[in-house]
Amino acid sequence: MLAVLARRCKSLSLPKTGYQFGLASLLLLAGAGSVHDAAALNETRSLSFHHTHSGEDLTVTFKRDGRYDEAALKQLNHFLRDWRNQDETVMDRHLFDILWEVYRDVDGKQPIQIISSYRSPATNAMLRRRSSGVARHSQHMLGHAMDFFIPGVALENIRIAGLRLQRGGVGFYPTSGSPFVHLD
Repeated sequence: MLAVLARRCKSLSLPKTGYQFGLASLLLLAGAGSVHDAAALNETRSLSFHHTHSGEDLTVTFKRDGRYDEAALKQLNHFLRDWRNQDETVMDRHLFDILWEVYRDVDGKQPIQIISSYRSPATNAMLRRRSSGVARHSQHMLGHAMDFFIPGVALENIRIAGLRLQRGGVGFYPTSGSPFVHLD
């Protein structure tokens, strides 16, 4: 494509300097997206959390220079465990990327408040008996979901940021006992 555009510019019989300037500008513009993508892939990503049920706090850098930090992921697996019975699972690492992007998009400043993350099958079954709003095959049981809010950020803005990403499910529960957004 660039070669075709370069030939067309040359056929316009522009002065040599104009032709070179135009070609250089074209190449710069064409490469801008790939430079941005390469920089994004090498990001370092950190998140801060407060778990509303366990009372625990965690600040963790889960990605360094574009690579997941396995020790940090283990910390997250423990922190996001089923707080009712202490069962842990391996959380979906891509969920942290989605959460990081949402947090950045809404310009979050305070720790993310976790309402629910991993739920063991036993806990999920117990919650289903108590509420019609709990899915039988919940993404929480797979370590693929998180319910949360960010102090100082309207729930609607969190919801919109999640929907804008188009990378998973977004639930909106503004009238729950503890209002939250669900991401999976």
